Amino acid sequence: MTTATTPPHGPLTGVRVVELAGIGPGPFAGMLLADLGADVVQVDRPGGPGLAIDPAYDVTRRNKRSVVVDLKDPEGPARVLALAARADVLIEGYRPGVAERLGVGPEPCHARNPRLVYGRMTGWGQDGPLARRAGHDIGYIALTGALGLTGATDAPPAAPANLLGDYAGGALYLVVGVLAALHHARATGTGQVVDAAIVDGAAHLTAMIHGMLAAGTWQDRRGANLLDGGCPFYGTYETSDGRYMAVGALEQRFYDEFMTLLGIPERAPARDDLARWDELRAAIAARFRTRTQGEWTAVFADSDACVAPVLSLREAPHHPHLAARATFTDHGGLTQPAPAPRFSATPAAVRTGPARPGADTEAVARDWDLPGPRPEPPHRPHRKADQ
Repeated sequence: MTTATTPPHGPLTGVRVVELAGIGPGPFAGMLLADLGADVVQVDRPGGPGLAIDPAYDVTRRNKRSVVVDLKDPEGPARVLALAARADVLIEGYRPGVAERLGVGPEPCHARNPRLVYGRMTGWGQDGPLARRAGHDIGYIALTGALGLTGATDAPPAAPANLLGDYAGGALYLVVGVLAALHHARATGTGQVVDAAIVDGAAHLTAMIHGMLAAGTWQDRRGANLLDGGCPFYGTYETSDGRYMAVGALEQRFYDEFMTLLGIPERAPARDDLARWDELRAAIAARFRTRTQGEWTAVFADSDACVAPVLSLREAPHHPHLAARATFTDHGGLTQPAPAPRFSATPAAVRTGPARPGADTEAVARDWDLPGPRPEPPHRPHRKADQ
């Protein structure tokens, strides 16, 4: 509990979370909860999960603590259930039925703690024909129509890393669901299971576009619409040095400023004539190729033309706006995104670096008052007065 001598370090201070370690959206959801102040204990498996990077560089392990539990060991499930009994939230990312086979599914957890919010993160969901099939981000967003929205008409759909499925459609929806269920549990004393599926979340993200599709203002093919690269004043253009500028001049007044600063205001009337969009796109592209990215960035720097340079991951932290807002931070030599969003009364921060597997076993046992003998504190030899 937060006291006068223990200031809050985020709005979720005092919330206890057990994260059964996995890959992708589960760890990211755990990081977000930890960033917001929750005490997240990551239960690592011996040897770590597949596809794992060196834990010392895994930013999704920040602000967490780690214990190692072998759930295939006879005593393993009991250790997790002991944590669940003292937690507010548990999240896991196994295929459907695996947590049950391991003895740490919702039923035994709720038997120990009826108030527990049990969050389940999967790609396909807990039921349906594909529920028990393997998969990854790209396949999940493919079936929802989200992947088919990206890319040029004359090229394959472009994979948006694993941001759209794993994190936007998966981890963020898991966190929303967990927090909503936590609110319910605190109001009623009853926990529940949250079934967060990437296919559900990714489909949910396309809500506005489905509305436009029904209204006849969106064509069911990529590269033909206002927001998918089909529009010549909403897309990316190459500069003379092989870099790119992003243009989002949708509204008339922003478009007018964009065309003026670009230097081709005489082409502006083509905006309202779809038959001239190819002509307009070619003119904009030709103009952008006359200068470097840096030169165009300077041209549009103090305008409302809605134009920005396309930066790399290493460049982004140095952009003046992001630097001024401290959108990125450095902790322990690792440059990383700072916690988001921001809170006026309970600010979040990167408090600790990536948790090392098993490094916090003794501290968690002490702080969570786990059953069994507590480990002895480390021996500290007496120091002589003259030392």
